Amino acid sequence: MEAVQKDHWYFVVLIFLPFLKVAVPQKDAVTVRLEEGMVLECLCPWGGNLSMVSWTKIPDKDPIAVFHPEYGVAFSHHYRERIEFLKTTPMDGSISMRNVTHQDIGLYHCSVQTFPQGPWTRNIQNSINPITPDTEVVAEEDNNLTISCNHEHNGTVYQVILEKMPHGHPWGIIGVCKKVEGGLLAEDYSDRGRVSCTDSLDVSLHLTGVVQQDGGFYRCTFSTDAGVQTTTVLLTVPPPGGFSLSTYMMYIYIGAGAAGLVLLVAIIVLVVIHR
Repeated sequence: MEAVQKDHWYFVVLIFLPFLKVAVPQKDAVTVRLEEGMVLECLCPWGGNLSMVSWTKIPDKDPIAVFHPEYGVAFSHHYRERIEFLKTTPMDGSISMRNVTHQDIGLYHCSVQTFPQGPWTRNIQNSINPITPDTEVVAEEDNNLTISCNHEHNGTVYQVILEKMPHGHPWGIIGVCKKVEGGLLAEDYSDRGRVSCTDSLDVSLHLTGVVQQDGGFYRCTFSTDAGVQTTTVLLTVPPPGGFSLSTYMMYIYIGAGAAGLVLLVAIIVLVVIHR
């Protein structure tokens, strides 16, 4: 009977969650980067008794997650098994999110219901814009390509992790190269291409017959005695029938040549008329 009551409570909360009103004025949204395991922080600044924490995604006000000290947690279907309440302190409503995709981009609203001071809210906006590549590479389909993480190491390198983030998807490890007792350990998790590393821990990914799915960000994380250092490469694969870099440059050269020819003819005509 108790389980039935709890399930009923979850249903009622998720239905009426979009209509909850808050008393604290809204502030500007905090911006965080969209990434695997990202934390949406919602820590109430005052003390008291926590009544409930609710998360919604706006402007649609889609319910995401609810935490109640007595009844526990409830999640909407799309976020089930992907969200975890951190609860580092009694007034902490922060959540972490895994298996992140581009569909998780948006504005999130957190409401912390407390007693006796009332509700406290926070808006959080996530984005993929802060990712700035160190190097940009353009490759045409069916060509071969080697992506290398060119990096001037400050200190001794002990381990390098190579990751890939396809457009709109989370980072995923595709290769690891590290020093162990007795030599070098290389681990290749890539389903596209071949990951290789040298004794100096220079890591590279060799792609044979580049396809659209190879496009995206590639990141090398170097663990050294001077700290962690990263370098990022953006690979762009133009769609079939689109303008590749070589085709684009060819049209520029043709256009410039044609314009120069027309200008030369116009000058000759003006000179003849003037004479």
